[in-house]
Amino acid sequence: MEIILPKNRQTKVQRQIDTQILVVLGANGSGKSFFGKDLCDRYENKSIRISGMHALFLGSQDTDTPIRMNELNRLQSMITDRLFMPRLSDYEKLILHLQTEEFEAAVDYKEKSKKEPGLKPPVTKIDRIQQLWEKMFPHNRLIRKSGFIELVSVKADSYTYTASRMSDGEKLVFYLIGAVLSSPKNALLVIEEPEVLLHDSIKNPLWDALEAMRPDCTFVYLSHDIDFATSRKTCKRIWVRSYLADKKEWDYEIIENKDRFPEELYLELLGNRKPVLFIEGNEYNSIDNRLYPLIFPDYIVKPMGGCQKVIETTKAFTQLKDFHNLESKGIVDRDRRTEGEIEYLRSQHIYVPAVAEVENLLMLEPVIRTVATRMLKDPDQVFGEVKENVIELFRNDLESQILLHARHKVQKRLETVLNHKMSSIDELDMHVKSIQELIHVDAIYEKFRNKFIYYIESGDYKNILRVYNQKGMLPQSRICNLCGISNKESYINLILSILSENKTDGEIIRSAIKESLGV
Repeated sequence: MEIILPKNRQTKVQRQIDTQILVVLGANGSGKSFFGKDLCDRYENKSIRISGMHALFLGSQDTDTPIRMNELNRLQSMITDRLFMPRLSDYEKLILHLQTEEFEAAVDYKEKSKKEPGLKPPVTKIDRIQQLWEKMFPHNRLIRKSGFIELVSVKADSYTYTASRMSDGEKLVFYLIGAVLSSPKNALLVIEEPEVLLHDSIKNPLWDALEAMRPDCTFVYLSHDIDFATSRKTCKRIWVRSYLADKKEWDYEIIENKDRFPEELYLELLGNRKPVLFIEGNEYNSIDNRLYPLIFPDYIVKPMGGCQKVIETTKAFTQLKDFHNLESKGIVDRDRRTEGEIEYLRSQHIYVPAVAEVENLLMLEPVIRTVATRMLKDPDQVFGEVKENVIELFRNDLESQILLHARHKVQKRLETVLNHKMSSIDELDMHVKSIQELIHVDAIYEKFRNKFIYYIESGDYKNILRVYNQKGMLPQSRICNLCGISNKESYINLILSILSENKTDGEIIRSAIKESLGV
């Protein structure tokens, strides 16, 4: 469908786009809802507005009371409506509509089957809703009887309850399916917050199915959910920045893909007004993603997976700063990087913590002392024992840690030696043969060995955390037992809880971790 867009404040013209799916993105208060209303008014005869929140919790906004009535009459009419004819929500109206249609279809089928024995029953909207609804909620079943729609769990000892007692999420899915199926042919469906109240496992499959059910309709989604926006693969996307109500003008842009920049990320950052922090780890379970949003609450924290992706994205986003006007920074693990590498990364606005692993941040002295105090333990005793245990662990792993760091150093030297431009095979051969003369493995090994032994003998806990790559260090340090905490996960959760409180203890932990990052 060709959609005429509202007036753009920047270009002073109305653009027209041809699409079956349009996603309108913007922050809260940017004017998305008014953008959708403008489209509904423009296509009044074929547009349907679908809002899950309004459908479940608000009565219909339609009124039979003329605006010309005086205030007393309007008030009397409103009281009468409320006392004697309470308004139905759009969800309740939909249920009544579907049940009426079901009844009419049943009566029609009964009469036709008298003349045509063996006639197959019709597939009604409730049949189609039931099929998709049960796909979204595989542990529940919809049952129709005595004019009611009831829900029952697949468990043998479960009981049924009517549709009015469904959870908000169950009601919402039922309503969205019914509303889309009940829309007129070739309708323009303006859907406000399509992601609201929907679990991630339901959200995208539901709308995929609804779009497939109604290929004749045009879907316009008003959303601030970036994951949802990027899940619509064949859509057009618009970023609404702001809205001038008195002039009915929007500042918006049709988003196009940008080279060297992931579309998903590009969309997400356009929708936010905070600076951005790119980190390692995945979207859900990594300590990085649970910890850093509490350390940097003023940033939008975006996990990028591996360290190389963090580096590439931070650089690319910085290069686009003139376009989006947002600050961006990155954090990558130390991973035995040299001081030269770390300085270069800092020049690119990428922080490297002064600890070998992200979990080592939770072993910093101020963090341990704060947790011990919170658990009513002696912080001096707890930290003293943890320090001794970590030093002993490092002593036992000394040889493997030396080899780990030495191998990384040799690898970097090899890359440097072989990175020179060579004009012939003879020159390459010469470089390869000279490697042993240029890279002194024994000297590199001895340098790390002497340094690490010094850390052990001097009890340099801080530097041991900086070089000790051992993911099992936290539980093996016995910090949990010493603080009376059951396990590593409980220890991590306690730290996250303290940070969430935004009190003195949280600020001590936050400051210690920021100091380690060089912030």
